[in-house]
Amino acid sequence: MPTACADCPLRCQPMFQPMNAGEVAFMQAFKSSEVEVAAGQVLLWEGQSSPWLYTVLRGQGLRSKSLPDGERQVVNFVFPGDFLGLQSGVMGEMKHSVEATTDMTLCRFERNELWRVFRDQPARAFDLTYLAATEEHFLGEALLTLGQRDATSRLAWALLRLWRRAVATGMQGPRGVPLPWRQRDLADALGLSLVHTNKTLARLRILGAAHWSGGYLAVPDPARLAELAQEEDGASTPRPLF
Repeated sequence: MPTACADCPLRCQPMFQPMNAGEVAFMQAFKSSEVEVAAGQVLLWEGQSSPWLYTVLRGQGLRSKSLPDGERQVVNFVFPGDFLGLQSGVMGEMKHSVEATTDMTLCRFERNELWRVFRDQPARAFDLTYLAATEEHFLGEALLTLGQRDATSRLAWALLRLWRRAVATGMQGPRGVPLPWRQRDLADALGLSLVHTNKTLARLRILGAAHWSGGYLAVPDPARLAELAQEEDGASTPRPLF
């Protein structure tokens, strides 16, 4: 049975800003359906237009761009609460692909109804603008990381962001937070070789900053990981949930 927006398990998580009753009611009317996607399935294809927009309710995935030689560049990683397909909704086609890494549950919206948000719910429309600005800010940080940080700082930065995001969406358990991607995915995202990535992950483990094993990431010393990442050790600012 589809999850009612009023009962959305993400709304109570510290990652997201609160929504008033009117916004919840609007999102319930805006929501077209709920879909299940199997691990490995591509949700959105680079270069294609999609009639749908999605919010991730459960599960994890990744965004990537294809290269002419058949390789790919991982752009970033997908978590519950992420809004997918905005590029297609605004620009007419996707500039990257989105693939499910685990089984996923998605709230689905009709792309043609997007303009109704701007017409009837300006506060929600601003939230979309905020999310786009957040994505731009992330890409700026990623560019800084690739250009100026060494391998240890790159991996520490990436693991810190992934850990903070998972914790803020209520995904932490006894083994840490789920990190279902391959080392190859993280290496592709950070512009490192697989061998270099493996050695640097071992160094972070020896330093007691982070341990990634068996699909879970444990961070016994967040302050140490933040220091290695050249980041401040603090909570992220809550963002809108669309």
